[in-house]
Amino acid sequence: VQLQASGGGLVQAGGSLRLSCAASGRTFSRYGMGWFRQAPGKERESVAAISRSGSTTYYADSVKGRFTISRDNAKNMVYLQMNSLKPEDTAVYYCAAGGWGPSSDPGAFDYWGQGTLVTVSS
Repeated sequence: VQLQASGGGLVQAGGSLRLSCAASGRTFSRYGMGWFRQAPGKERESVAAISRSGSTTYYADSVKGRFTISRDNAKNMVYLQMNSLKPEDTAVYYCAAGGWGPSSDPGAFDYWGQGTLVTVSS
């Protein structure tokens, strides 16, 4: 599975962005999907994850109520809708595929995209 994340950019605090992750291959629906982020000088952290069917989701406490993960198995796509963005959301965001999810453990994911930068200005 190859993953291509997009949709990052510069946004003011309080604004919104929608990240997209396009997956190649016919086995997309077999994998749980996740979004992770890494800010400068910090470790990679889980943001959100979704099960293979999309019926179950996980969110980090820091993004609950603001971010929404979704997937479209017919289009091999996973999305992260980010609302009410804060400067502390600034990071490179990665999508990942693996397991049957949802999982917050990076070790559960076998495939990673290249990352897309989100910058939130105050």
